[in-house]
Amino acid sequence: MRRVSRLTVAGAATASLALALSACGGTSTEASSSQDAKGDRGLAIAYDVGGKGDQSFNDAAYAGLQKAEKEFGYETTDVEPTDGETDADKTQRLVSLAKQGYNPVIGVGYAYAAAVKEAAAKYPDVTFGIVDDSTIEAENVADLVFSEEQASYLAGVAAAKATRTNTVGFVGGVDIPLIHKFEAGFKQGVEDTNPKAKVLSQYLTQTAEEGGFSSPDKGKTAAESQIEKKADVVYQAAGLSGQGVIEAAAANKVWAIGVDSDQYGQQALAKYKDHILTSATKDVAKAVYNLAKSVEDGKPESGIVRGDLKTGEVGLADSNPKFKDDTELQQAIETAKEKIISGEIKVRTS
Repeated sequence: MRRVSRLTVAGAATASLALALSACGGTSTEASSSQDAKGDRGLAIAYDVGGKGDQSFNDAAYAGLQKAEKEFGYETTDVEPTDGETDADKTQRLVSLAKQGYNPVIGVGYAYAAAVKEAAAKYPDVTFGIVDDSTIEAENVADLVFSEEQASYLAGVAAAKATRTNTVGFVGGVDIPLIHKFEAGFKQGVEDTNPKAKVLSQYLTQTAEEGGFSSPDKGKTAAESQIEKKADVVYQAAGLSGQGVIEAAAANKVWAIGVDSDQYGQQALAKYKDHILTSATKDVAKAVYNLAKSVEDGKPESGIVRGDLKTGEVGLADSNPKFKDDTELQQAIETAKEKIISGEIKVRTS
């Protein structure tokens, strides 16, 4: 196996970018040297807000990178975001990775849309991926998206069955269409399962720059407010901020529902796991790995690549024995899952 490189310090990443960009001498040189990127170094991922260690979305992408690295034995790198960065900063990051020979290069999160589009145009022989965005139409770009509303519907079924107060909560990180999908599916699942239950919803910020996905303190405060209003199950779709939601749920001895990764099994959340009922998962790790494999096999994925309940790339984690062993709850979830896959249940996205 070749040397494994990880750029996990923002300062180091910034310095590396600056050196790479100064060496290439500007846009015209970047464009003219696009053919120099032969893509022989393997997979690179650039993290979204919150970075590695969020126990959720970004960590799932890293798990996919680790699997690809182990299986294919090539070099990988993962790069952290920086505070207050612009689309130009993101573009420079992706361009630098492509210029260094990484292939594929994946932007983790919808915020990379403009950057992926620009970098992909400069390096047409490199495959780029973007997680949670479906707006880029290019032959060398794979839009890795998920039916989050379907997993969220199942989370709603679980919450509706678990609640004793007929009040449950939803905490969204940022008030954007992507997170609206989580809320819409969750509310529909609750309503269809227990019409008497009400859902309290709160978004932490209007923009990601305000910290909606990276502020556990904001998540904790929002969850505490809902718990004060009798919510005894709180579902969060808030990235790193969701750790605060889980902490608040554990402190108040109510249920939390995690997101993206199986948060019951996350080491950083171990002391709270007895209060994590389940997690609405989306297999970002599989999407990242599959894109790397497609490039390795010489048949790169491109266009919209969607994971849903039918493909098994969204669902509910069952690591918590109390959740897994609840026969009535599991039957309700399985019934809902079958109806969604068959099309009998149409899950809302907004």
